[in-house]
Amino acid sequence: MKSENAFLMCEPQFYGVEYVINPWMKGNVGCVDRSVAMQQWKHLHATLSSLGEIKLVQPIYGLPDMVFSANGGLTYEGVFISSYYRYPQRRPETQYFTSWFREQRFRIAELRSGATFEGEGDALFQPGRPLLWGGYGPRTSLAAHRDLAQMFEVELVPLRLIDERFYHLDTCFCPLPEDRLLYYPQAFDHESLDAIHSHIPAGNRFEVSDADALNFACNAMDLDGRFITNFATEALRQKLESWDFEVTACPLSEFIRAGGSVKCLVLRLSHPLVAAAATAARPATSICEREVMAEGHLLDRGVASQILDCVKEAGCDFEIHSLNVGQRHDQPSAMRFSVVAPGPQRLDTVLERLLRIGVRLTEGESDARVTRVQSDGVAPWGFYGTTIYPTDLRVKGEWVRVSDQRMDGVIVVGDSPDGVIAHCVLIRNLKKGDEVVCGVEGIRIHSHHETREHEPFGFMTSPVSSERRVEAAVEDLAWEMLRIREQKGRIVIVAGPVVIHTGGGAHLARLIRTGYVHTLLGGNAIAVHDIENALLGTSLGIDLKRGSAIHGGHQHHLRAINIIRACGGIAEAVQQGVLRHGVMYECIVNHIPFCLAGSIRDDGPLPETQMNLITAQEEYAQLIKGANLILMLASTLHSIGVGNMTPAGVRLIAVDINPSVGLKLADRGSAECSSIVTDVGLFLRLLADRLEAENRSSAAGVK
Repeated sequence: MKSENAFLMCEPQFYGVEYVINPWMKGNVGCVDRSVAMQQWKHLHATLSSLGEIKLVQPIYGLPDMVFSANGGLTYEGVFISSYYRYPQRRPETQYFTSWFREQRFRIAELRSGATFEGEGDALFQPGRPLLWGGYGPRTSLAAHRDLAQMFEVELVPLRLIDERFYHLDTCFCPLPEDRLLYYPQAFDHESLDAIHSHIPAGNRFEVSDADALNFACNAMDLDGRFITNFATEALRQKLESWDFEVTACPLSEFIRAGGSVKCLVLRLSHPLVAAAATAARPATSICEREVMAEGHLLDRGVASQILDCVKEAGCDFEIHSLNVGQRHDQPSAMRFSVVAPGPQRLDTVLERLLRIGVRLTEGESDARVTRVQSDGVAPWGFYGTTIYPTDLRVKGEWVRVSDQRMDGVIVVGDSPDGVIAHCVLIRNLKKGDEVVCGVEGIRIHSHHETREHEPFGFMTSPVSSERRVEAAVEDLAWEMLRIREQKGRIVIVAGPVVIHTGGGAHLARLIRTGYVHTLLGGNAIAVHDIENALLGTSLGIDLKRGSAIHGGHQHHLRAINIIRACGGIAEAVQQGVLRHGVMYECIVNHIPFCLAGSIRDDGPLPETQMNLITAQEEYAQLIKGANLILMLASTLHSIGVGNMTPAGVRLIAVDINPSVGLKLADRGSAECSSIVTDVGLFLRLLADRLEAENRSSAAGVK
């Protein structure tokens, strides 16, 4: 007997599946054959008894999962760290395990955070190395592993579990002596796999198959050259034998009903090889944290849930330190919390996402970190990506407002006669020597979640207005457009060819003619089909009056393009009297600037179509400057492009039979975007009629 092999087990006297707290339990409530379970447990007990000393903790009636003693806690050099279970059904087990270890003269310790921790199920030592693998996600929290890293003189590597079937690390991960490892890659996220690969050489790790994983082959014990498991495929057996392991099968089908196997049933009482390898210096862990603050209408607008969901979806944890809730709907709330991340890179990623929601960094405010560009058009590693929201930058202890705000750029810092300046720049426009902001320190974003003393007028404030009466939405929009025109503001139209196909071209032309359009953005298609309709009465060969295709109509768009090219352009066609009505005609005669951004599918194209994509983007960005309202009409590609380059504060209205544009823009951060879900042709007719009525009413009032 090897005296250093000491284990704790619990007889399955009261074992059964009496509730569901993992996917394996579903359909198995009341199905355990207790006599078979006892036989299987005794077989495992006898197998382990020949290899080490086994001690028993007394089973307790009403705690059927106490048999899975590995979850009871974690031992290390005479210290017992008690578990705090995620599910209340198992929490009473803790007092009985703690009492047993106290009687055995272990020093009892608890995690300072009080975070969920499920013992050796989620904390596995690498034999022979001062290395502790920490599984987190479904059961154990990342904050618990941060605490363990501070308590033990070992390196702790956090691994995020992403498959609920493998809810504990020991169900899909088995560290072995001589720096070897068995694991099921599909149970982990990409960053965790990178961590595994960086710590264990490729030749020393083996990816188990689906069959092995689903039969809990990794939930095993290795003792003195014996590998004890419930199941092993031939491929796994061959690999283990090549590593000089003798494979011993101990079937545990009744325990798999509850989601456990060999390792779950056994808690190690000592880790001699780990202790022998530990050094005096405290190894580092990648786990890090940062305190942040959120203020505003956090609860009534669901912002708090959005913030915390963002943290969890990024594979991080949070710890709320204070939450001051507004007592009325017009009072803001404030939440101070820490983000706990498995590594610095993940922390920067989630902090950048949180900044976009309006969260601010706290404690020790520092200047923004800048890095010099080494090559034209290439941003430094770790650059901060901008949002549409007004952004402040801390430079030399002072806060500076970033100019030219837009999404998906970088911030360049420089000097001017008036002091420090900061502005948004697209990556492609960076020059060698530019100083670019990296990381998230020294950045403040004023998002839509923040409280404003004087909230601006808003309409259709829900992201998608699919259930509103179209007439009501049109009435609101018409009022706003009339107000903007009277205040000499700017309205930008982004339009797709569906505007023409649905018969809306004539109504859009009316809006241009009556002064409600100040810029038109689109692609080659909107202009081609508008001109085809003006010259030949069709759109893509369809007679819009009769709604039917005409013979040879499929060539009409090409004929229209050819006519315009023969004239030398759209403006020339108007001057020559060839083009006499339509959307593009009204743009020319009313001096409305427009930009047609080309694409690979464009026929012709028209002479005015800008086929240089970068130039088209720059023209779009220039034309939307100073806009008060951008109306997007049935054009997904151009609408999303415009939304990305539009700063916060500009109202975006997406009109389409499909609500996807508004939803996609909202997902990208364009919170001011609303959708009117309807046929765009019908919408334009209603809008033009309403505005003409407003004009008549206004004129009558003046008289």
